[in-house]
Amino acid sequence: MNDVVRAEGVDKTFHEGSLHVTVLRSVDFAVARGDTVAIVGASGAGKSTLLHMLAGLDRPTAGRVFLDGRELGRLNETERGRLRNVALGFVYQFHHLLHEFTALENVALPLLIGGAAPRAASVQARAVLRRVGLADRADHKPGELSGGERQRVAIARAVVHVPQCILADEPTGNLDRHNAAEVFALLRELNAASGTSLVLVTHDRGLAESLGRVCVMADGVLTVEGAGGLSTSRAPC
Repeated sequence: MNDVVRAEGVDKTFHEGSLHVTVLRSVDFAVARGDTVAIVGASGAGKSTLLHMLAGLDRPTAGRVFLDGRELGRLNETERGRLRNVALGFVYQFHHLLHEFTALENVALPLLIGGAAPRAASVQARAVLRRVGLADRADHKPGELSGGERQRVAIARAVVHVPQCILADEPTGNLDRHNAAEVFALLRELNAASGTSLVLVTHDRGLAESLGRVCVMADGVLTVEGAGGLSTSRAPC
């Protein structure tokens, strides 16, 4: 299996008392190494839930999810966490940086969690901050950075361990157009330079259509969008 992440027939239903809400319906989705894929759709359509399934942060009600060829449902929580920390990077609409830590310390954190020596983690984190244009901001805390700078730190943290795939959930949604364009260009640059796959959830059609594939989520159903409109094929998006 050459896919970094793959979902097969994934359903997700949330239960609260007598209320049952189905968010994902028989979703098939696959991302090969180096792929760039956009997922678009209305709020509440199930886009973020799908990312949580792909990352093993939540379990599907039915179906299977594979990460780096391993079925997540067959792994225990510790095994899923270790695999996730190696194979995936995450970027969200809000940066989720630790405010008491400097940019350098935030970026080094995934390496330290993975068992790297503090000095080696610091050196690698500083190199990645240089790559995203923030070498001179390494010792600043998030409150001392602009919105665009904070999001670039978040991207540096997501890629510092050279993941196979980045899952980005509206990473430019909280930025002005200029900073959004810079952050998106950076994600594309990292994809091209490192072969890291990119799955981008976005409301921005312009960004979506510049990626290799656009998938549309509507009422929990995922379909691939092509030149002729929405495909009715049940092949993986």
